[in-house]
Amino acid sequence: MTHSPSVPALVRGRRRALMPGALGLTALLTLSACGAGPDGGTSPEGAEATSSAPQGEVVAVATTTQLGSVLGQITDCVGTGSVAVMGPGDDPHDFSASSQQVAQMAGAEMVFANGLGLEAGLEAALSNAAADGATILEVAPELDPLPFTAVDGHDDHAGETAEEHAEHADEAEGDAHDGHDHGPLDPHVWMDAGRMAQAAEVMGEDLAQQTGEPRYADCGGEVKADLAEVDQQVAQILAEIPEDRRTLVTDHAAYNYLAEAYGLEVSGVVIPGGSTDAEPSSQELAALVDQIRDSGADALLTSVGAGSSTVQAVAQEVGDVPVVELYESGIGPAGSGAETYAEAMVFNARALADALT
Repeated sequence: MTHSPSVPALVRGRRRALMPGALGLTALLTLSACGAGPDGGTSPEGAEATSSAPQGEVVAVATTTQLGSVLGQITDCVGTGSVAVMGPGDDPHDFSASSQQVAQMAGAEMVFANGLGLEAGLEAALSNAAADGATILEVAPELDPLPFTAVDGHDDHAGETAEEHAEHADEAEGDAHDGHDHGPLDPHVWMDAGRMAQAAEVMGEDLAQQTGEPRYADCGGEVKADLAEVDQQVAQILAEIPEDRRTLVTDHAAYNYLAEAYGLEVSGVVIPGGSTDAEPSSQELAALVDQIRDSGADALLTSVGAGSSTVQAVAQEVGDVPVVELYESGIGPAGSGAETYAEAMVFNARALADALT
């Protein structure tokens, strides 16, 4: 499934000019003071979109649970509402929206999408929302995205600056595995809490420009500071992992940002490409098992609830490499301890540190 940008209103890789929303919902909103903490915001449950405020007060929609959680902190701070289209357990690579969710996107002032080819199943819905007058913003292109490499997250370019990473983008496009569903840039930006802190600022500023309410920018700055603290907490937890226990194999190429931000190395990927809907050949699996043994990989990462038989087969074949389940595809359901983006990132750090120390 190769992504091709088919939505004229979405500008890939740069901020698009803001346009008035279709319904002017801000006239309906009652605004209150800021006060959300780092764990505040939306915690969607199930496939249907869920809101952080009463029905009729929704000012913005996010596609993924991670963006929805951060957006929920911002709108809660201002006293308005937001919706996350996806819920816990939804895979953003193959998610498709219900008619109700399509209507929610079309009726919102703004829709925040991850972009960079992540939400291929939502292209038609986003196109319809843009045609109805909603402003669409792709967040990932705003966050200095990393290039895909032949083995994503591998320390081939460790220590590079963002500018040096950008210089390798063309090279990465040529080296990318044929099974990649995304373009030359990696869409999995949420695996770096520092980048999501930047996302909060971007979203707050754009909501302020769109609605004319400056408190969105102020609250975006507050959430940015909260998530910067989360970033530091994650870094401190992962710093406990010994230097000789930091080599990972992942279920799919979604952990480049985690590795780059927190000093880890990915030596192999089970499922080819940046999506979860590809399958490796028997030859690729055999080569990966050999690579894991040769590199001395310390853990095999997979997404909570993925239940990949391929991942389990690789782990069984290798024998002594633990399988660590992280909240990668989305935040967790109620009672999981990972119900917000901030909680999910701390959960992930602790799970990984516990497995490797």
